[in-house]
Amino acid sequence: MRHIWRTRVDLRRRLYEILEHGAIGDRAGLIVGRLIVVLIVVNLVAMTLDSVPALQAQYEPLFTEIELLSLVLFTIEYGLRVWVAAEHAPHRPSSERKARWKFITSPFGVIDLLAVLPFWLALVLPVDLRVLLVFRMARFLKLARYSPAMRSLLDALYNERRALFGCFVILLGATLLAASIMHVIERHVQPDKFGTIPDAMWWAIVTLGTIGYGDVVPVTALGRVVAAVTIFVGLIMVALPIGIVATAFADEIHRRDFVVTWGMVARVPLFAELQATDIADIIRLLHAQQVEAGDVIARRGEPAHSMYFIASGEVEIELKHERVRLGAGHFFGEVAALRRTHRSATVTAVTRTSLLVLDAHDLHVLMDREPRIAKHIREVVRTRLGGEMVTPKGDLVVEELQEAPSHYSAD
Repeated sequence: MRHIWRTRVDLRRRLYEILEHGAIGDRAGLIVGRLIVVLIVVNLVAMTLDSVPALQAQYEPLFTEIELLSLVLFTIEYGLRVWVAAEHAPHRPSSERKARWKFITSPFGVIDLLAVLPFWLALVLPVDLRVLLVFRMARFLKLARYSPAMRSLLDALYNERRALFGCFVILLGATLLAASIMHVIERHVQPDKFGTIPDAMWWAIVTLGTIGYGDVVPVTALGRVVAAVTIFVGLIMVALPIGIVATAFADEIHRRDFVVTWGMVARVPLFAELQATDIADIIRLLHAQQVEAGDVIARRGEPAHSMYFIASGEVEIELKHERVRLGAGHFFGEVAALRRTHRSATVTAVTRTSLLVLDAHDLHVLMDREPRIAKHIREVVRTRLGGEMVTPKGDLVVEELQEAPSHYSAD
């Protein structure tokens, strides 16, 4: 019985890692994530083309099959996400039932539910198909789980919700003020358009929004002066939320990149126990490098002057008796950042790869400037890198290569 329970827990944890990208470089998680993204895109394309009468008449069976397949797969995905919710770190202190309820009521949980529930109800209840189109668009929001840019935008909007609400209040006040003034000026000349303040509010909203449909325009000289002032105020009204969202979005992108980089640096044994400020100092020394598939990043026998973090892509390390592949989040050549060595292996990019490079000279300058960092790193060298863990006369750590996922190891 205990063995069955342990197997169940291990299976749930493994499914969580696949669905939620729990392990860096997990190829199964990467494949599943990409397949779900492709399914979402195909579903949205089919929905769009299905609204064209000529295409609907010709390809209706295909569109129906895509919808049924999407419905079944999204339902299975939703059920699995509910089951593995207890593996989510913030939910682990809670019971399984509470953890699953937290996922169901979370924003992503609600989006996943809206992507499937209305369509199952439509099979047993009479529902207007045009209403289902709205819920099919909810599947687009599922992309936020797989798109860092969309997540960053949503986080930016949430973080600036108070400022954006303030902009809305200001816009509402400006609309009422402009509509009231124009109502007083134009109500006798154009009673059908400015006879009431609610009527005049349509003109005010269109003008403040800088859209200017031209269906309602002032005809008096004073009205045109007010309209000109309203247009200039509208430019400010539009610029306020745009500036707030743009700044927050850029900050969120930089913060997310910083967190990812922080995680990569903190995984390196040399830096794992450094303080937060020390790791931040090291991050500032990194510079980006982009290499194409097939490019040689380092060649065996060459002097080693830097270490590398893999931000995205995949590299292959060619040792004397084997080949090892490392993916996003891994690192190599860290010993080169500390002592004069030669490259003990040839490293080649398998795909287009983004690297973060730490130059040995920059690290030594930091160590000279910060004795505390230098002391810690030298202690690590003595205890972890001073023995057989370092490739003989080389710059690679054996422990680092052994930690590579098994699916990266070449025959």
